[in-house]
Amino acid sequence: MATTYAALLRGINVGGGRKVPMAELRTLMEGLGHDAVRTHLQSGQAVFTTGSDRPGGGRADEDTLAAELAAAVERHFGFTVDVIVRDHAYLRAIVDDCPFPAAESAPKQLHVTYFSTAVDADRFADVDRAAHLPEEFRLGDRALYLYAPDGLGRSRLAERLAGPRTTRGLIATTRNWNTVVKLVELTRD
Repeated sequence: MATTYAALLRGINVGGGRKVPMAELRTLMEGLGHDAVRTHLQSGQAVFTTGSDRPGGGRADEDTLAAELAAAVERHFGFTVDVIVRDHAYLRAIVDDCPFPAAESAPKQLHVTYFSTAVDADRFADVDRAAHLPEEFRLGDRALYLYAPDGLGRSRLAERLAGPRTTRGLIATTRNWNTVVKLVELTRD
């Protein structure tokens, strides 16, 4: 039985460095035994199916799939890229559990940072939430929801949340709300 996943590649095709052409990424992923590989935009989203017929047999977990893709990208392109892989059910739950009124927000105002592992509130305890208002954040399942009314590029809170103290030991990659919703649509079985 095949499962549909989204792979989130961190920091590719931005700022002129770490170029990963999407056609090459699709071919690379097909070479790993994945089927129905599609990419979304140029900023590091790929959707694929994989199942028990993959090379080596058996169903791989999300962390194994992410590690395999990261290693393949490094071999093929010559640089390291952090990768997070999540299935449709998880992506759907992220949308369903959004603590902010997504339907009332412009897509540039709402973002989700996906984490490689669960995080607890203690990691963010020293963030002065009142000093950043009207910007706000809430933690979810291996994710952080950020409401930034003036957009991510102008967000002082986003800059603070992305600092080494809060992200140490994690893979963290952020997507805008349009992309979050599109990934749910693209991974639907």
